[in-house]
Amino acid sequence: MTDDVSRETPPVPDEARGVFPPDRLPLAERFATLLATDGVVRGLIGPREAPRLWERHLLNCAVLVQEVPEGAAVCDVGSGAGLPGVVLAIARPDLRLTLVEPLLRRTTFLDEVVAELGLAVTVRRARAEALHGVERFDVVTSRAVAPLGRLLDWSMPLVAAHGSLVAMKGSNVAAEIEEAAAELRGWGCAPPQVLELGGGLIPSTTHAVRVAWADPSSVSWPPSARSSGGRGSKGGGGRAAAPRGRGMKSARRRGPSS
Repeated sequence: MTDDVSRETPPVPDEARGVFPPDRLPLAERFATLLATDGVVRGLIGPREAPRLWERHLLNCAVLVQEVPEGAAVCDVGSGAGLPGVVLAIARPDLRLTLVEPLLRRTTFLDEVVAELGLAVTVRRARAEALHGVERFDVVTSRAVAPLGRLLDWSMPLVAAHGSLVAMKGSNVAAEIEEAAAELRGWGCAPPQVLELGGGLIPSTTHAVRVAWADPSSVSWPPSARSSGGRGSKGGGGRAAAPRGRGMKSARRRGPSS
């Protein structure tokens, strides 16, 4: 990594003006600079990613707001360098963001970013499981954290009865859904929706998957005894038993989260 690469600040593309509100674009530009400098130096962003931060990361994350209701409480699981959580907070000040990240060096960076940009965002140094049974959110987001099956175990206990998991995924999202069939049944999820976001707004569209509850009336923690279909549950119509005891390990993540 050379100093020239690590401190290169990418120019603001024209597409950013169609994605971020005009009064919020300076914040997005400052975040891009922080990622390209401190983010690279601290190992949160690969040096080769710095010149393409807008196209591959900021714009890619910003279009996720299309799936977030107004005024929603949002939890970004495994937030890493703040993608997509910080980007959502910049693009949509109406949202109530909580960034959940277990690694100290990442939460330190996130705290500094939130303070510098003046964002109304909560940073939690914790694993997702620490919030199970404590908090629920309208939308739970993530980007390149884990395969969908594992992500369901970490995220669905955080999803409110009428909320949803909206996870950014690669173009192989259909295969991930197929592989996660048992977890989807076990948690009592509705059929996932595959999303393609940002068409006509950004150079490359964003792939995501949206997962909601099949029966919101049965959502509870600990899981209801009425739940069906998975992990030792009995009865009919609702959520399954508690998630397997898999900790939210710091899995290797692509791009900004590595």
